[in-house]
Amino acid sequence: MRRLLMPASILFSSLLFTSLLLAFPSLAQEPVTPVPVVPKKPQQQAGSQTPPANPPAAHPLDTADLGAFFDGIIPLQLERADIAGASVLVIKDGQLLLQKGYGYSDSKGKKSVDPATTIFRLASISKLFTWISVMQLQEQGKLDLDTDINTYLDFKIRPAFDKPITLRNLMTHTGGFEEETREIILIKPENTPSLRQFLIENQPKRLFPPGIVPAYSNYGVGLGSYIVERVSGKPFEQYVAEHIFSPLGMAHSTFYQPPPKDLANLPSEGYRGNTEKPPVGFEIFNPVGAGGLSSTAVDMGRFGQALLNGGELDGKRILEPETLAAMFTPQFRANDQMPPIGMGFYQTWRNDLHWIGHEGDLIAFHSLFFLEPSKKIILFISFNSAGAGSRTRPELVQMFSDRYYPNDQKQSFITVPREDLKSIEGTYQSTRRADSTKIRLANVFSQRTAALDKDGVLQIADVNDLRGHLIKWKPIARDLLQQVDGQRRIFAIRDRDGKVIRLAYDFPGVQAERVRWFDNIKFIRLFAGLSVITLFAVVLAALSRTIRRRVLRRRLPPAPQPGTRWLPLPTQIAAWMWVLIVSILFVVFVVIGDDITPPTRAWDKYFYLANLATAIAIFFSLLAIFSGLLVWPRGDLRNITKVKFSLVACACLYFSWFAIHWNIIGPATRL
Repeated sequence: MRRLLMPASILFSSLLFTSLLLAFPSLAQEPVTPVPVVPKKPQQQAGSQTPPANPPAAHPLDTADLGAFFDGIIPLQLERADIAGASVLVIKDGQLLLQKGYGYSDSKGKKSVDPATTIFRLASISKLFTWISVMQLQEQGKLDLDTDINTYLDFKIRPAFDKPITLRNLMTHTGGFEEETREIILIKPENTPSLRQFLIENQPKRLFPPGIVPAYSNYGVGLGSYIVERVSGKPFEQYVAEHIFSPLGMAHSTFYQPPPKDLANLPSEGYRGNTEKPPVGFEIFNPVGAGGLSSTAVDMGRFGQALLNGGELDGKRILEPETLAAMFTPQFRANDQMPPIGMGFYQTWRNDLHWIGHEGDLIAFHSLFFLEPSKKIILFISFNSAGAGSRTRPELVQMFSDRYYPNDQKQSFITVPREDLKSIEGTYQSTRRADSTKIRLANVFSQRTAALDKDGVLQIADVNDLRGHLIKWKPIARDLLQQVDGQRRIFAIRDRDGKVIRLAYDFPGVQAERVRWFDNIKFIRLFAGLSVITLFAVVLAALSRTIRRRVLRRRLPPAPQPGTRWLPLPTQIAAWMWVLIVSILFVVFVVIGDDITPPTRAWDKYFYLANLATAIAIFFSLLAIFSGLLVWPRGDLRNITKVKFSLVACACLYFSWFAIHWNIIGPATRL
């Protein structure tokens, strides 16, 4: 998510630059991914901090103590992560304990955050409103949660796996869709497609059969919001305003993007990570039902009270109690000892608390809306800067939970055969990914390797606690492991033959799937590295001859020594094209770094140009491969010449396969 227009050179050179980074990882401090909506590691959940050996007594959950707690931690977080402002609300047993704004909604203008009127962009918290709208229509008998969704659409979801997708699948992110990021975030409202247009033009392919594997999908929720439109006969934004916002008195909430005139001056600015730079502008999220919500802390408090009160607030009902109870009921999870997802609401566990709700992320805004039904608690927090994304929210949830409901349970691990743990070892990638588009290359950087350390304790590369320490996992049951000195869990999912095929994390909307050997980053790193070195050698040799002849004015022999042949011109062109591509991409990524935005239709022409450039490179690579084959029958050539031709041919062959396999050359759009 960075710039709306992407230079053609980025796209032309995506293949080889990636290979260079994979071969020489020290060139990059962090993995580079063009799509921020594709996560690099499992979602941080409350529970990654080490519980104290002797937990203190619970603090009183009252206004005074909450004020001291948040006044102590929020300003520190704003300073540490360069966050402009935050809005916080806590309600217990229907009583407002804290509602407060911190920092600024406009850093330059020093405009303070007001929890009652400052509108924050809540991103995926929007999904709760989509599913409540669906359940309202289900109560009226207009929708069936287990019917093929094509029944309610005026376009068709393409068939796959001989099994239809249902609304229940969409609610649990088990529709099987791959990730879709094209036009998911826009800054210019005049370029915003309609909901129907977005869904038709960007229909993703399906990676998994429905109801089997969770793969978090904004597109799937978008289908839910469009079904609300179709069945109700009203635009989704209008439907939610009339059937949820208005009954609950949420006067400062809207799904219109940008907000209507009466709310136009209330949204907070959003900052990418440096509050001294200009704000990013109003982020328009597509599809609207998956992330278009704008609201305030006070309004979200009213929403939370209605949910904890069985769907009613101040005599106005949005859902029947039994319907709401069904939404909270677990619908999908990997194991009974893992947090589940209900109908749109997912759970996060910490100590004895089972938080239920949703989090939300845009480029700038990062929010959470959690309920604890058994304790009658509402917790809402929203930040307006990118620095809050990875650490700040889980830190708050776990510190809140530990302060007011401390854990007094000691960890108890079991001993299992080493072979059971050894079978978990391997390299995994997220089930939330794109396999058929040009962003597939990002999957390489999301891979994580699980391995046993010298003590037989499982570790997963780059999966760290909030202190930055690599988490160690020990078994608490067969195939169920828990964080040492923490509460996060993973569960190993096996196939019928007993092979571990996926890992489930605390967040139930996504899992990690074992990577095929030829997609493994170790395989890619080896062959890409050798290929890069080989082709760079060809280019350096050509440059050396040119410099000696034209710069140093040295005479070179018209032909090499007997039995030696220079590489033919097509082979040299292939090497030059691949090397030029990788060099340009390296420069572009170093210069613009995090300024790349999700793809839009404005990128399409560059995708077509990327296809053309890659096709030319592959064409000359085929000629290079042909030359590499022809030299071996010849008896007049030295073996070193034959080896040279063959090495270059193999490098061109590998990069050609890589470009095709990873969609460097392939469809520019979904249509």
